[in-house]
Order: sequence, then structure tokens, then C-alpha cells
Amino acid sequence: MYMNPNRILQTMVGAAMAIALVAGAQTPTTPAPDPAPAAAPAATPAQADQPAAAPALGFPWKIGPMAVTGFIDGYYTYNDNHPSDSANGQINDLYNFNDKADQVELSAAKLTLNHDPAPVGAHFDFLYGRTNGLVSAGEQANYIEQAFLSLKPAKAKGFEMDFGKFVTSAGAEVIEAKDNWNYSRSLLFSWAIPYTHFGLRTSMPVSKTETVGVQVVNGWNEVTKNNGWATVGLTSAYVKTKYTWNLNYYTGPENAMPGKGYRNLIDTTLLLTPNAKFNAYINCDYGRNHDAIVKGVGDTSVNTWQGIAFAAHEQASSRTALAGRYEYFKDPNGFQTGMAQHVNEFTGTYEYEVPKLPQRLLSRFEYRRDMSNVPYFHRGNTGMVDAQSTLTVGLIAIIAPLHHQ
Repeated sequence: MYMNPNRILQTMVGAAMAIALVAGAQTPTTPAPDPAPAAAPAATPAQADQPAAAPALGFPWKIGPMAVTGFIDGYYTYNDNHPSDSANGQINDLYNFNDKADQVELSAAKLTLNHDPAPVGAHFDFLYGRTNGLVSAGEQANYIEQAFLSLKPAKAKGFEMDFGKFVTSAGAEVIEAKDNWNYSRSLLFSWAIPYTHFGLRTSMPVSKTETVGVQVVNGWNEVTKNNGWATVGLTSAYVKTKYTWNLNYYTGPENAMPGKGYRNLIDTTLLLTPNAKFNAYINCDYGRNHDAIVKGVGDTSVNTWQGIAFAAHEQASSRTALAGRYEYFKDPNGFQTGMAQHVNEFTGTYEYEVPKLPQRLLSRFEYRRDMSNVPYFHRGNTGMVDAQSTLTVGLIAIIAPLHHQ
């Protein structure tokens, strides 16, 4: 019998919500004591340097067994090229998520339901806004960023298995701006790697410092696979006190013909954590895509892309932070960006967390410069130039209570 992954996602969400509502109706009015904190996950660039003096959030709201959190993220970007709607839809070329130029835009509104596996758990992220439309391209009505069930047996020595839709393990950044150092996403995050997968993933500590994993998924950014063949992902996270090294490899067919035309991606990030205030990372990606082989119809076309990014973050005080990023991205066949080119990009970001509020409110002020070797960027109605500068103001309200409700 054919199982539709979209129907599976809907069923998973509906079942979890029903269980949560039933359990919530049975929850006594006196709050239960907090469970013991889980072991901290391996550090990533997105989470390695939260403000040391920021107020600690209390245990979040709960619906039955599900912890509830969320955020609202909006921005305004000034683009000195002023691309028009007729030119390219009035967007910042090569951007994603905060890509609308010269206008105020809702980047994302997100609601998260989470229950850590003990031994069974579930996680659901509901996403609305411009970000959802770009992550779920072709499925704009699907507001589910992640929806997966987890199994972590108590006697399995840290082994965990997740099934459903989840974000990729590749990359130094994540979809949510609040968890990155800069407000805009890097070229590598936008053009070198996938956003999400649907399928099965596992992770297993093999030593005190290394965790490895295997994933069997339906390719890049797809819930339903169109060629009947799976993509395999291999992951490794090596964590030490002063640094973390993540290595990811994905391979599988990404063309319509079954089993033909494999896409391979090697992604690695070295995160440096010398102290609590300063962090830096180096992220490298190499991708290679083979077109589908059709017997008797000529040679296979091979497209490649590659890039490297350097970033640093300084927590200047409990409320302020500075971040910088430089990267180089090469797309010699135009397979990812639509034009053969190589691009240099620099971003500088200042962050200020507004004090004395019941919820966290992050403000970010950012300058970014993208430079191509060809006239790729739209200017006005019809012009094309080889560079683009933007100024962005972003506001992120993180919805999570500081105390028990």
C-alpha cells in the first residue's frame, strides 16, 4: 500500500495535538516540579555563545506533556540598488528568508511543541511567514517546518532515532535567525546545502567526545521522493572543550529517473570556542550533481559548487554582541544560482537585547556587501550590476515564559 508522506506528517501532528490536549485537560492546577535537565547537546556556531548574563528562562508553557515556545521575527532592509517588483520581485539577490528589499516584512512566526524522548518523544515546529514560503517552496500551504517522533531507549547508551521531517545536519547556520550570529543567512546556507529532509535519522555516541549518525531520507527539501530512491546521510560531531568539528556527507539521486544522477555533498564546520565570550568558525562545502543518464542520448552533465565561510562572534556585554562573516562561493556552471559566477560576501552585525522585558527581544543592525564577477544583481527596473549593499534592521521577540504559568 502506498504511504503518502504528507498524510503521515498530518497524522503525526494531529495525534500529538490530541494526546497533548487530553493530557493537558488532566493536568492538575498545581505545577509539577521541573524534570532533571537533559545533557547538553554538542555546541554549534548557532548556540555556542548565548549572553552570559541574560535572564534564564523558566520551564516553558506546557500543553500536556509538550513544552511550548516560539518567536516572531520581522525586519526592514534597505538595498542601494533598489530592485523593482518588475525586475526581480523586489528582492535582495542571493538572499533567502529576509530577501525582500526596501520594505517591512514578517520573516517568520514560529510555534514549537517539544517533548524530549524518555524513551519516546515528539517535536513539532509550525512556521508562518516569508521563511515558510521559501523553505516549503512548492508547498506554501504546508506550515510544518519539522515534525518527527523520537525514540531513545534508556539502556541504549545514548542511541536516538527520529522519524519524520527534520532540518538538515549540514551547515554552520540554521533557518531561525535568532540562533545565528548574523541576521542574514550565508551564501553557503542559501545555495550550497539543503534545508530539510523527510525520513529516518539516528545518532549514537561512540566515545566521550564523538557522536556519529546515519540518515535515510527522501533527498533535498522533499517530503515525497519522485524517483523511488533514497538519499543516505552520514554525520559526525567531535566535541572538545575548545573546539567542535562537524562532518556531514549526503549522497543520493536527485533526478526524476530512478537511481540515476547522484548528488553528493560534503559539508564540514570547525567551531572554535576558546572562551565564553569569543567564538569563531570555518565552514566548507563541496557539492557535485550528475544529471540523469539516458542511454543513447549523449553524455552526462556534471555540475559542481563549492565555498568557504569564516565567521566570528564577540559577546561584548550581557546585552550586546558583534559578529562578522566573510565567505567565497563558486558556482562555475550556474547550477545553484542560475548564472556561472563566483561571489564574495561580507556581513557585519550588531546585536542588542532590550533589557527589563518579560520576554526576550533581540534587535540586530546589519550591513552586508555581495560582490560577483558578473553583473548578477538587479538595479532599478532594468539595470544589472556586479555588487549589492544592504542595511537591515531586524527585531526578534522570543516567546518563552520566565516563570511557571
